[in-house]
Amino acid sequence: MEIDSLREAFDRVVEKRALSSVKAQEAVDQIVNEVEQAIVKMQMMNTDSMGSVDHSSILAELKVKLNEMAPVNQLEGCQKELNVALSKYLKLLEKSFNPDISKAYRNVDFEVHTINSIIANHFYRQGLFDLGDLFTRECGESDEASLKLPFQQMYAILEAMQARNLEPALSWAAKNHDQLLQNGSMLEFRLHQLQFVEILNKGSRDEAFKYARTHLVPFATVHKEEFQKLMACILWVGRLDQSPYSDLMSSAHWEKLAEELTHQFCSLLGQSSESPLSIAISAGFQGLPTLLKLTTVMATKKQEWQAMKQLPVPIDIGPEFQYHSVFVCPVLREQSSDENPPMRMPCGHVVSKQSIMKLSKSSSRPFKCPYCPSEAVASHCKQLHF
Repeated sequence: MEIDSLREAFDRVVEKRALSSVKAQEAVDQIVNEVEQAIVKMQMMNTDSMGSVDHSSILAELKVKLNEMAPVNQLEGCQKELNVALSKYLKLLEKSFNPDISKAYRNVDFEVHTINSIIANHFYRQGLFDLGDLFTRECGESDEASLKLPFQQMYAILEAMQARNLEPALSWAAKNHDQLLQNGSMLEFRLHQLQFVEILNKGSRDEAFKYARTHLVPFATVHKEEFQKLMACILWVGRLDQSPYSDLMSSAHWEKLAEELTHQFCSLLGQSSESPLSIAISAGFQGLPTLLKLTTVMATKKQEWQAMKQLPVPIDIGPEFQYHSVFVCPVLREQSSDENPPMRMPCGHVVSKQSIMKLSKSSSRPFKCPYCPSEAVASHCKQLHF
């Protein structure tokens, strides 16, 4: 990916800059050292002699040493390497980023209401409530303000967790107990576990016992091993940091629980845990250089890529942006689509619908599987849904 080559070029510039800085500092330190030694020698001559003193020999010696060191040449060499790396990086930037990115998107119709809804959603889910209110008011999308209250509640819970207050989170988890179980989440138990550890850390054994009976016992059968470990922690009340279970006090548990709570909170709202707008922009940024290069190539061939249903080149945007399975027909070497879906033959091998039509010559006659000796009939092939 071009973005990777940009990162590598930038890293080289940073490396050369650091090396140049070190070399420059070494050269300056050497000059300062020689000058200080010369000053010491002249001061010693002044104290040893009562009359006039000629310092020309010391200065001449200093000049010779500085000429031998050639600090200017050293600095010029390092600076030259830095300038070369920087020049290459700037050229790569100019090559990779076209200021006119309008050629990389299709002129398609879209609903303004949908776009405004996505933007307002982004502001609220990021906790930018004032900005979200201003946006919805100026674009006249007052209905989108309904998302504000749930996300305000979520951020209030997260802020309380940052202050080591789990009560709002526990209250929300208890209220949504059934939904969390349906999602297979252990959030409620993890919250009670963290609260139990906090009580132990304060040194209250009786309160810890009481809390365990009330809140941890209902989870004991499902989380038997964790429950036994928590009960053993009671032996180390007040000094849990010195126990074999000191890892339970790690701040990483708070961070993971905050992430899990955000994920589950958004899930119950029917929202993704990450902003769709942020994901779309990040993915588009990674694919933009390839699209710009494609538009240039297609323009030279006098072809219009925007009319294509499928891009002629793959765009690698990384696994973090891949949410759906993709099937590429091994016969036609084309990605499947709604018009050309993947089809499973009786032998278990999968090819595209167009491949089956070509192999069977659009008839009911049997055809041979391209990967095994089995024969199949088009009517016996089943469409696959990923």
